[in-house]
Amino acid sequence: MSENQTFSSFGLHESLMRAISEMGYETPTPIQIQAIPLVLAGNDVMGAAQTGTGKTASFGLPLLERLIPTANSSMSPARHPVRALILTPTRELADQVHENLQAYAKYTGLRTACVFGGVDIHTQQDALRRGVEVLVATPGRLLDHVEQRNTVLNQVQIVVLDEADRMLDMGFLPDISKILKLLPEKRQSLMFSATFSPEIKSLAANFLRNPQLVEVARENSTAKTITQKLFEVHNSEKVDALLDLLDDEVCEDAKNILVFVNSKIVCRRLARTLSQYGIEADSIHGDKTQDERIKTLEGFKQGTIKVLVATDVAARGLDIADLPVVINFDVPFNAEDYVHRIGRTGRAGMKGLALTLMCPGADEKNVAAIESLIKEHFKRVRMDVSPHRRPSRGPRKVYTPPPVTPACTDPFFDEPYVPSQPQEISEAIEKPLGLGAKDTKKKPKVAALLGGLIRR
Repeated sequence: MSENQTFSSFGLHESLMRAISEMGYETPTPIQIQAIPLVLAGNDVMGAAQTGTGKTASFGLPLLERLIPTANSSMSPARHPVRALILTPTRELADQVHENLQAYAKYTGLRTACVFGGVDIHTQQDALRRGVEVLVATPGRLLDHVEQRNTVLNQVQIVVLDEADRMLDMGFLPDISKILKLLPEKRQSLMFSATFSPEIKSLAANFLRNPQLVEVARENSTAKTITQKLFEVHNSEKVDALLDLLDDEVCEDAKNILVFVNSKIVCRRLARTLSQYGIEADSIHGDKTQDERIKTLEGFKQGTIKVLVATDVAARGLDIADLPVVINFDVPFNAEDYVHRIGRTGRAGMKGLALTLMCPGADEKNVAAIESLIKEHFKRVRMDVSPHRRPSRGPRKVYTPPPVTPACTDPFFDEPYVPSQPQEISEAIEKPLGLGAKDTKKKPKVAALLGGLIRR
């Protein structure tokens, strides 16, 4: 097919064309040009392309096209079985894929749903029991629903593994195997990802049947629209170096900036530090609840949060329309994570900037692994860091003890102290005590037995 073709050349249903027209889709991307016809023809497909090149539409549009004949308006859940299953590694990616599929299916009459962990399972349970044709899920939560009999997968016609390499990295292989055993043997299977490791190819050999391979770029390469720069700094200078980068004209004009770190504790601390310098910053990591993540991402997309500090939980699934800059505060331990991190920028043909802070010596091995993976060599630039004055914590508070409330209100204790005279002290000592003083008067003795007589 021609590189200048339009979506209408795929012969998609009118309802799909109406939806993608409203979304502003005009010219299909290279991965869509190659994959959509193959999926429409019913082939198993193994698709490789950089993040942000339109993989979701590559399987989403033809998947919905094949299911449109089964669409109906019946209220019976039995008329709406799960016919297409999309598995993703993270909550964010699941939510992003579902948003796109929901928009594509807007006028088709097909029902869609999304299930993932970290939120109330009962809300998802109600949606599943009403019946859905297209289900997007993370493996663990899907198995929870299957065990609770909220859904069955025996009528699935199409299954998609999205970002399969990440699912293996996260240890989902046992869960994926359990899910695949619940599906009909006769089905169409698709696998889309930015990278394909030997483990993924091994999985594909058992998962796909005579798959058609679609590669629109060199395996594990980065998008040409992304400018990559690497700066050498000492570990103690990294915060000041990041502040220098954020003060740069390019970053200063950017609406959104995504900063990646390797650990949750650094994620929280760095976001808090940036906020102390007056930068609108927040963090997203695995310890945050799903509601907190959604709220933070919405603020980031709307521009109320300029800098989002994230662990690799955000490396997949974030689809920000205008994300011009990604900064690696930490060099990732896994070389493939670098590809996915910087893939958050330079999406859909737009230009992006990826900056990485590297500590000489400590990060050499990880940087070399990245260079080997992407077949590119970084020009190392020594960064002259400007020390930034630490934010003032304000005047030190002086402890003021609370006022003492008298325990006794006897007016005697309010009178001023008057020292006693020596003569008064002497008289007080010689005077018998009124209370507890020994009575010299002899008292009658009482008989030991009741009713005894008193002796005088």
